[in-house]
Amino acid sequence: MKQNMTELLTAHQALVDRAKKNPDRIFLNQPVDGIVRTFTWSESVDTSRRMASALLGLDLRPGDKVAILAKNSAEWILADIAIAMAGLISVPIYPTAGAGTISHVLQHSEAKAVFVGKLDDAASAATAIAPDFPKIAFPYPTMDCQHQWQEMLARYEPLDTLHRPAKDDVMTILYTSGSTGQPKGVVISYGAYAYASEAARASSDVGPDDHLFSYLPLAHITERTCTAGPAIYGGCVCSFVESLETFPHDLKRASPTIFISVPRLWVKFQSGVHAKISPTKLKILLALPIVGKVVARKIRAELGFENCRRYGSGSAPISPLTLKWYERLGVNIGEGWGMSETSGLSCGNIPFTANRLGTIGVPVDGTEMKLSEEGEILLRSPGLFTEYFKQPDLTREVINADGFFHTGDRAEWDETLQAYRITGRVKDIFKSAKGKYVTPVPIESQLSGNPLLEQICVMGSGLPAPVAVVVLSEAANSIPREDIKASLQTTLDKVNAGLESHERMSNIVIVNDEWTIENELLTPTLKLKRNILEDKYSQLISQQFSEPIAWES
Repeated sequence: MKQNMTELLTAHQALVDRAKKNPDRIFLNQPVDGIVRTFTWSESVDTSRRMASALLGLDLRPGDKVAILAKNSAEWILADIAIAMAGLISVPIYPTAGAGTISHVLQHSEAKAVFVGKLDDAASAATAIAPDFPKIAFPYPTMDCQHQWQEMLARYEPLDTLHRPAKDDVMTILYTSGSTGQPKGVVISYGAYAYASEAARASSDVGPDDHLFSYLPLAHITERTCTAGPAIYGGCVCSFVESLETFPHDLKRASPTIFISVPRLWVKFQSGVHAKISPTKLKILLALPIVGKVVARKIRAELGFENCRRYGSGSAPISPLTLKWYERLGVNIGEGWGMSETSGLSCGNIPFTANRLGTIGVPVDGTEMKLSEEGEILLRSPGLFTEYFKQPDLTREVINADGFFHTGDRAEWDETLQAYRITGRVKDIFKSAKGKYVTPVPIESQLSGNPLLEQICVMGSGLPAPVAVVVLSEAANSIPREDIKASLQTTLDKVNAGLESHERMSNIVIVNDEWTIENELLTPTLKLKRNILEDKYSQLISQQFSEPIAWES
């Protein structure tokens, strides 16, 4: 993929260009009350241009910030494009964000207006926004707003002159979903967004015949530059979900050709399969020459992957054992790596290469990666963020004089495979009472090969030995406790046998509560909030257990 930044259009320019070439082709599919509403390329441009006019009609000026607080929808993408067309700067907010985070982002970014759409708790979110703050409601049930999407579209003519930004101009500010402290504002330029979107498009060879599926939060960089961006630059269809309840049906109906998810959901899908057919029985069936292919095809169809040709996973490390399980189903998941600060995909086993399974492959074209002496990934690319908004000292701290960004992620280079392998976050490493450092992610990765485990966090700072705190999967619901204990004991012994003495776990402790975004144990991108988990279970793991496999009382 040879890119010349001077040749890449901005996202809104690419949308307009596509509408000229294929005005009547479908761009967006939005299910509403079970019926799919479609937006052609020309309708999408017309809608965005009208909304751009409407935004300027609110006395907003170029450079002003406009927030988007909503679950994914066609209108989300069209609003984002409209903001750019008007020369404004978009500030996405996670739809799961609490009132404190919403208030912080609106104030810190100096947003002048906000688009509001589908939310699980609109009443709570509304408490974070001043009553007189300009709010524009997407055409779905939400909080009270002064302005309505459809009314504004009807009232304004399409904007004639669209914003023509320089590649270094600010396009969007993404507030990271960090596990500690207030979220930081990551400033992304038009050039960085275009580079990252085209890099993701090229890595999967996205074209007009493809069908993408948007359900991961658009407030996160992955969905912005690995789904929305490639759909625009590749000229293909993008479908949405109506709700969490309709997700399986919406996915099957869309039948995407490219599907991206996160480790937490890949494990959820796997648990769903195991809940219907036991891991042992499935393994036997898949091993049969003809029957195995039929079973694999049926499972793919049931998941909505009948027409899928490319699969991806990102946001957090995924266990190689999970990847191998999916490979037996004909679902070859390429693991990608990137961050908000790198505008998304920076390195990946994409297209999928079997012998690189369990690695993040190699950098996308135009991105340079190297490892520090401590194993930290250092990165330089056209997709790199401009700065942390209003935090110049922190920006200087993480970008060195040579323009390399200190990512905070640790990795190793596999000389045989010619690929990078993530080993965890620099800050995730902890020291046991033995004075030796333990890196939890590789241990968690090995444990996750047991299908009875859905969530795993290895911890033990200051303890004689690490402890694995786990949440059981759906597949464990129908299994007697003694059988669960036996299975986990086998896994513990097997994993410990391959670890250094100071890394060996004393216990696997099964806890009662699932870790979710709602109980603030996961970030909005479904990563573990390790510091909070460690605080929550510190007393539990400090006690002496009578057996290696223990349950929280």
